Amino acid sequence: MDIKKKKHSSFGKYFAILDQYDQDLKFSQEFGSFLILSLVEEVGEMARAYLAKHGRKGTNIAAQQDETYEQELGDILVSILRFARIKNINLHKRIMYSLNKIKRRRLVPKT
Repeated sequence: MDIKKKKHSSFGKYFAILDQYDQDLKFSQEFGSFLILSLVEEVGEMARAYLAKHGRKGTNIAAQQDETYEQELGDILVSILRFARIKNINLHKRIMYSLNKIKRRRLVPKT
């Protein structure tokens, strides 16, 4: 197993697919900025869909039929995977760090 696959083994299948999709883009300097903006856009779309579904925002029937908040969550995850891949971020390590941070906060709440 090569180093890249070992480092990202939990996400290797997704990274391999994204390598094909982003082949022409992943080395451009603008791609990271594009992915950050894409992530922000997807979070906004998920929030809109969720709030509309639960009556906290006016409905846009066409938008709601197009994408549900569950579908938008998938888009968010793909945006995160794409960014992590081009920046060589070990997502497993980052997720474990965040989970441990949540655990510490539960054990020792901020005063």
